[in-house]
Amino acid sequence: MSEGLVAVALGAGMLAAVNPCGFALLPAYLSLLVVGDQPPNRSVAVARALVLTAGMTLGFVAVFGVFGLAVAPVASSVQRYLPWFTVGLGILLASLGVRLLAGRPLPTLALHRRGHATLTRSWRSTIVFGASYAVASLGCTIAPFLALVVSSFRADSIWAGATLFLVYAAGMGLVVATAAVAVALARTSLIGRLRRAGAAVPKIAGLLLIASGGYVAYYGWWEIRTLRGDSTTDDPVIDTASAIQHYLANTIDRLGLPGIATLLALVLVIAGLAWARGRRSQP
Repeated sequence: MSEGLVAVALGAGMLAAVNPCGFALLPAYLSLLVVGDQPPNRSVAVARALVLTAGMTLGFVAVFGVFGLAVAPVASSVQRYLPWFTVGLGILLASLGVRLLAGRPLPTLALHRRGHATLTRSWRSTIVFGASYAVASLGCTIAPFLALVVSSFRADSIWAGATLFLVYAAGMGLVVATAAVAVALARTSLIGRLRRAGAAVPKIAGLLLIASGGYVAYYGWWEIRTLRGDSTTDDPVIDTASAIQHYLANTIDRLGLPGIATLLALVLVIAGLAWARGRRSQP
């Protein structure tokens, strides 16, 4: 297996995090990270973000693996129903945002307030979110995944396919982890101040969820209408969001593995320095 193929798999995984079908789910995921209980310090917040992102990535790539290996023979007939799932997922996220704006906690947040056992349950919920993220993204990203990873499973060897699968997962997880850790760091400083100023964070997260969920539902409905031939491909909402998505994808593509890995290392170093300073300031 060539190094070039591995690099392509890594890049495809990184770009999968901001694919046109599901990129609005990334801010939704980051919004969910900032609601709930406040971690005691930056190191705990960063560790939680990394663990939850690992769960989200696992759910994402598990769906791709199952779909690629088991459903690929009937993929064309299955894919036409995926936009309906996208619409439902968007409505669900928007409803969660409305719940936060109304001052009510998310249903799963009650599971996050009882020590270490809560992290496991929270991790499971992010697996479900990652799986939903994947299903919403299948229409835009399954073709390169099938061509790259699944073809290696079938044409080369199980080892080659498994390697590319893990590299693809690592690329996707690296992008999400970088964003999640950055949000975790901001949460323990700026977000903490906003909480003390009047519990503004859940409201902000609610607005982001409404916007993200609304767009996801709209995108799914646009896909349905396009498949039926009921609408043209030109849509001002989709075009505007597509421009943002292309900018994010191009930025990730330009940064590549070295740039994204450097950003993640930088935020981890910042978290480590903040943790060390906090330890020194303790009596």
